[in-house]
This record gives sequence, structure tokens and C-alpha cells, in this order.
Amino acid sequence: MKISRTSSFASVLVLAGLVGLPALGQDVPESLLPPGFNDPVAPAPAPGAQQPAARPSGLPQAPIAGPAPIPTPTPTPTPTATARPVDPKLLAQYELPEYARRSTAHIGIDGAGLGRNAFAGADGRMLETLMRRLDAPVASRWLSIALRRALASDVDTPARVNGPDFAAERAWLLLRMGEAPTARAVVQSVDGENYTPKMYQVAMQAALATADPAAMCGIVEPAQRVSQERGWQLARAMCAGLAGEPKQAGVLIDQARRAFRRRAVGADIDLKLAEKVLGAGAQGRRSVTIEWDGVEQLSAWRWGLANATAVEIPAALFDTVGPQVRYWNALMPAIPPERRVPDAELAAAQGVLSSSALVDLYATVGELDDSPSELSAVARDLREAFAAAQVADRMTALRQVWTGATDAQRSYARRVLTARAASAIPASADYAADADALVASMLSAGMDLRALRWRSVAPEGGDAWAMLAVADPRARQVSQRAVSRYADGDARKGQLLLAGLAGLGRLPAEDATELAQSLGVPIGAENAWTRAITLAAGRDQPGTVLVLAAVGMQTRDWRGVSPQALFHIVAALRAVGLEGEARMIAAEAIARA
Repeated sequence: MKISRTSSFASVLVLAGLVGLPALGQDVPESLLPPGFNDPVAPAPAPGAQQPAARPSGLPQAPIAGPAPIPTPTPTPTPTATARPVDPKLLAQYELPEYARRSTAHIGIDGAGLGRNAFAGADGRMLETLMRRLDAPVASRWLSIALRRALASDVDTPARVNGPDFAAERAWLLLRMGEAPTARAVVQSVDGENYTPKMYQVAMQAALATADPAAMCGIVEPAQRVSQERGWQLARAMCAGLAGEPKQAGVLIDQARRAFRRRAVGADIDLKLAEKVLGAGAQGRRSVTIEWDGVEQLSAWRWGLANATAVEIPAALFDTVGPQVRYWNALMPAIPPERRVPDAELAAAQGVLSSSALVDLYATVGELDDSPSELSAVARDLREAFAAAQVADRMTALRQVWTGATDAQRSYARRVLTARAASAIPASADYAADADALVASMLSAGMDLRALRWRSVAPEGGDAWAMLAVADPRARQVSQRAVSRYADGDARKGQLLLAGLAGLGRLPAEDATELAQSLGVPIGAENAWTRAITLAAGRDQPGTVLVLAAVGMQTRDWRGVSPQALFHIVAALRAVGLEGEARMIAAEAIARA
């Protein structure tokens, strides 16, 4: 979902029950700014654009019959009664003993980060609506990292929602962000006996996004009792095959084939992939050849089962889906390293993959005898950047890695890749010309103290100086004159610097007001979104603040990021104790502007 006008922000918040609809005169930027602190997508869309308006109130339906690049949202609210009674004796086999059952009053991953009260006092229905309509992934690497922590954390279930449903919404957003393993962990933090129809839907998607169809086997029978999705019929056949029951699997897959061909167009590839999975089980006797001719759309089903059975997906099909599917690729160990590297770079720029993980992947590629020459060259340069005896040689290697990027996102990914190597370069006037790149690289991985060594080298008015001004944990004040001089060199970056400094409280109020007027940044203007994020910050709801920050930052082009939005995001994060994340987002804005 792309929000371009104040009325659009207001409508989302009104429908969520967060605010009323006042008379709003101020335009909201088309998208907002920046911790460590379905239906088929139209051909060649803007990367990863979802279609939230078409289905505003639901969650994924497994894209089995017919093409669907990412699961189609189809709402299923709180659980309803099962279609037929369950045999108590059968149910007793699956019920956990009382001491082993987990509460639905709080759900998530222990130690993920924000604590139980991240959404304390928030309206759960409002949060669910905002998360469901969020067009992920968002612009900022650092906001993505912080949002992942919020969604994964073991948090108290907010008021007015069902705990498993709220967890399902969180997992569904994580999947759209590309965070498949984390989404699956959130799903698995709910006991099976507490699953709702919505949770069953998302559980299937998490299994597909991690290429593990066997993860559906433990829930396939209860899922079929509450869901009419055809995917569960195929899942039952696959699970019979994986359990070493080829005869039963064959009967089930044949039944599914007859049913699908009556009701679905273009389902052959989906059936064949399911048949290939069930043939992989013990005593499996079916040999299936997968042909992609005529397949015009990738789907979660097709991606998940193809990777589960080591079937290579044609590269052209990735152009039919959002970028999150490439992030799933980056996290899939079964895919050969040389094929994962291009997607891993994109994932690193987004925050799905860490700097050290990307370095490890390149190191693996560098050891291969048959890796592509361009990847081998980067791996050699990276090794030289870490290990060369002379600083000058290491610096030369770093420059070669940076200049090899083909676009803005990959350029930032190379900064992430070299963060640790950059931190080993001693601060010296000899490399003052490289200070901007070195500081951006270190801050991309949160190495703020290492980067601050360059404060005495980076000249005032340069990008390195500006990034350090917002990244410094010691909250040093910055003069109005210095900001004005920086803006004279680049008005856009000057606006972003003002927004970051003002949000962090590093400009006297009078200076911030004068600079905002002279640089044309309406940091004092209000609308529904600014009031909502300010209210959440005032109520000390870090999880809500992060969701609202992401609502505003629904763009993958940093040219669409608004200084006004950056100010409110940074200020709200700082107010709820996430100043480290706020500083890194402010620095990232300057690095990627």
C-alpha cells in the first residue's frame, strides 16, 4: 500500500479505529523515512507492490489453483466452531498436559527484544488492520530490523483481539517482509490446540516460505476441519507420502487431481510439485519431471515445493513476485551459494541478512572452483580488504568492492558487506576522501563507536560529518550554522539532517524552528498519522510506534522519503527508549538519500 496524501493516512487510521477524521490540510509525504541497535501481481510492478485495497481485511489463502505470486489475503477473524465434532479419544492423543500448555495471553519468541508490554494499552484491532494493510518491505534497513524484533517478541496480547489471531497477523507481516524463519517461529509459539482458521492459513504460508512442506503434517487434519482451502487436500497427500504410505498418498493425490481439474485452470504445475514431494518419502515410487513451460506466475506454493525438492525455478519467474521472495531465497541453505549471493545482497540491504552472514556467504563462494567470475572477483577483493598487510591495499580493495555495485540498493548492500573491514581502517587524513563511504559502511552494521574515530578526520559539511552528528550516542549539540552550511551543498540531505537532529533533540528548539522554516520542512504540521505516532510514543508503546513508522515508510525508493516523516519517526522512537534505532535510521537516511 502506498500512501501519498493525508487523507490516505487518515482513512487507514479511521478504519482501524485509531482516530477520527478531522479536517486535514497538510499533505503527508508519499512515504516516510527510515536496531544494533493472491492474486497474480501485475507483470513487472514496482518491486513488491501488494494489493491491500483489494482485500483489506484478511490473511493469506494458499495459492494452489491458478497463479498467485504471494499468498492472497482472505480474512478469517476469530475462530469459529469446527465443521464436525471431534472424537474426544482422538483429541486426547494430541492435547498437551496442563503443565506444558502455553498461554495465549502472551505469544512470541522469548528474548526477541522489546518485552511483554510493547503493545500495552493499544487497540489490537487497530494494530491488526495496520499490519495487514502494510505494503512491505519498507525503505529502511534499520526500521525493518527493529520491526522484526517487535513482531517476533513475546508480547502481551492487546485488547479486543484473539491471541493466536494477533500472532498470525504478525507472522503474515513478517513473511511479507521476507523474514520467513522468524515468521515460522512466531507460528510455532502457539500450541496447535489454540490454532484459529487465520493461524492455519499463515502456518501453511510459513511452511511454504521455509520450503518445508512437512511442517504442515502435524496440523493438516484439524486444518481441513476448519478450512476449505484446496492446499490442505494436497498437503494431506504429501504428508502420507512423507510418512511412508505411498498407496494412501497415491489415492489422495489422484482424488485431488480430479477435483482440481474440474475447478482450477493452470493447476498442473501445483499438482506435479505436490506429487514430487510425496514421492520423496520412504517407499515413494513416483518419479515426476517438473517442466516450467507455460508457467507465467510464481507463487508461494510453487516456490516452497520447488525448493523442497531441489527443482530450480526459472529466473524470469522472480520478476512476477515481490522482493520478499528473493529474501526467502537468500535464507534457503539448500540453494547453491553462487545462486544465493545476488538475492543475499538485496536481503542484506533490507536488514533480513546480517553483515557477517553476507561475508560468510561470499567466503563460501570464494572457495568454489566454478563460481561466476564476477562473484569470485568480489570475494577476492573482500578477502584482500580484510587480510592485506598494508592499509593502502585494504583501502584499494574496499573501493573495488564498492564500485562494482549496479544500483542503489546493491551499492548499500556492499556497504553492509564491508562494514567490519571498514572498521579496521585507521582514521587518517590520508583517507579523508573515503570517509563518507567508510562511515556509511560502519553505520550500516551499527558500529557507531568505531565510526566516531573519524570525527576528527571528516570535514564539517561532508556526509560523514552529518552521519556522525546523528549517530553519536553522546548526544552532542550541533550548531544552526553547521546545518545551514551542509544544506547549502545539498538541500535534500540538509533537510534530512535537520529532521534527524531535531528528532533526536540535538538542536535548540529555536534553532530547529528557524531551520525548518528556511529549509522548508514542516516539522510542526499535524495530521492523523503524526498524531497517532505521537500518541503511541506518549503512551510508551514501542511496538505500536514501530508499526506506525512502517505504515509511513511504504516505499522502496529513498527519494520518496520525507524529512517531515523522518522527524516524527526519530522523535517517537527516542521517546519510547529506542534511541539507538532512531540514530541509525537518521544516519541511514543521509547515507541512502
